[in-house]
Amino acid sequence: MQVSQMAGSLIGSEIIKIGNEVSERIRQGESICNLTIGDFDPAIFPIPEGLSTGITEAYQAGYTNYPPANGIVELRQAASAFLKNRLGLEYGPNDFLVAGGSRPLIYACYRALIDPGDRVVFPLPSWNNNHYCHLTGAEPVAVPTRPENDFMPTAAELAPHLPGATLLALCSPLNPTGTVFQRQDLEEICDLVLAENKRRGPDEKPLYVLYDQIYWLLTFGDTKHYDPISLRPELRDYVLYIDGISKCFAATGVRVGYSFGPAHIIDKMKSILGHVGAWAPKAEQVATAKFLPETAAVDAYMANFKTRIQSTLSALHAGLQEMKAQGYPVDSIAPAGAIYLTIKLDVLGRTAPNGQVLATSKDLAFYLIAQSNLALVPFSAFGTEPSEPWFRASVGAETLEAIQAALPRLRAALDGVR
Repeated sequence: MQVSQMAGSLIGSEIIKIGNEVSERIRQGESICNLTIGDFDPAIFPIPEGLSTGITEAYQAGYTNYPPANGIVELRQAASAFLKNRLGLEYGPNDFLVAGGSRPLIYACYRALIDPGDRVVFPLPSWNNNHYCHLTGAEPVAVPTRPENDFMPTAAELAPHLPGATLLALCSPLNPTGTVFQRQDLEEICDLVLAENKRRGPDEKPLYVLYDQIYWLLTFGDTKHYDPISLRPELRDYVLYIDGISKCFAATGVRVGYSFGPAHIIDKMKSILGHVGAWAPKAEQVATAKFLPETAAVDAYMANFKTRIQSTLSALHAGLQEMKAQGYPVDSIAPAGAIYLTIKLDVLGRTAPNGQVLATSKDLAFYLIAQSNLALVPFSAFGTEPSEPWFRASVGAETLEAIQAALPRLRAALDGVR
C-alpha cells in the first residue's frame, strides 16, 4: 500500500517506544517507577477543584455544541486579562486562538508561516520541532546547546543560523530539561532577531519567533520567567506565543491551549485549525474562562502544586548529587521549572551483566528499565546524539516515595555495569 512521502517517512517517537516497554512490563505485573511521560497522575496531582466543578456544571448546562473557531470570547477575554495581570503582556481577545491543547497551535503556527524548504532554527535538545519540520516540509536547523548553560541556547550559538531563516522556535521553561532562559541570554537573542529583520527587504519573509511558554507558571524559588515581548516590545509583530492550562493546572487531558500574537497570523492559524477541527471542548472552555479570573483560587492551587513538584524534583536531584559524592558517574542540573530534571548517567560504552555493551543512551534506558525498574527518556529522543549520556526525568506521574525508592535500585544497576 502506497502512502504519501511525508507519511511514509515519519519518524516514530522514541518516548512512545520506551513507554510501550514500560506498559508491557506493568501489564505483566512489574512495578516501574515511570519518569518518562510529561503528564500527571490525577490521583497524585488532581486538577483544581474549581476547574473540575466548572467542567461538570458546564456539561450539565448543555455546553456540548461547537465552540467558535477561535474559542469562546469569554475564554479569550479571561486569558487576555490573566496574561496582562501576571506578565504585563497586553494582547486583546482578538489576538488569541484557543485549541485542543498546545500541539495543534504549534502545528498551525508552522503551517501559517512555513513554506516547503523554509529554514526553521531550534535548539537541541528540543521537543518535537523536528517532527513539525517534517510535517510542513521545512528544513530543520538543529543547534546543539551545552550543559554548562543548562542546555539553553545562547545568541552566539544561534547567530550563524538566523540569516535566511523563517522561524526560530524557543521554549522556556524548557522541555526536556526543566531549565529556563536567563534575562540577558533571551535579550541577546531578541536583539539578533530584531537586527535580522531590519536587514531584510520589504519583499522578504521576516524571521518569526515561536515562543512556547506552556510551563511558565511552574518556576521555582527565585527563578523568574522571561518572554520576548516583555523584554523587547518592538518584536511584537514577529512573536507567536504558545500557552494554556495543560501543565500549570495538571490538566493535560482537559485540552485547553491558547496562542496569542499578531492578529493577522492568529487569524490564519484559526482558518487552518478550522479545517482540522482541533477545537477545545466547549464545556472545558467555559470552565477555564470561569476559573482563570479566580485569583485566590488559582494562587492557592499553584502554591501547593508548585511546592509538591519542586519537592519531588529537589529530592531526586539531591539523591543523585549524593550518589555523585559517593563516586558514582552521575550528575543532575538543579531544577528551575516545569516538571523535569536533567540527569547525566555517564556509563555509555560499559558492559551490562548480560554482556551487552551499553553503546547508546537508548541502550542504557532499556537496561535501567530491566535492571532497576526505573524508566527515563534519553535526550536522543529530543534530537541529541545517541552517544550523549543525558536523560529527562518527568515527575508528574509518580509519588515522591516511589522516586526515592527507585534511587537504591539505580545505584545497584550502575554497580552492575563494567
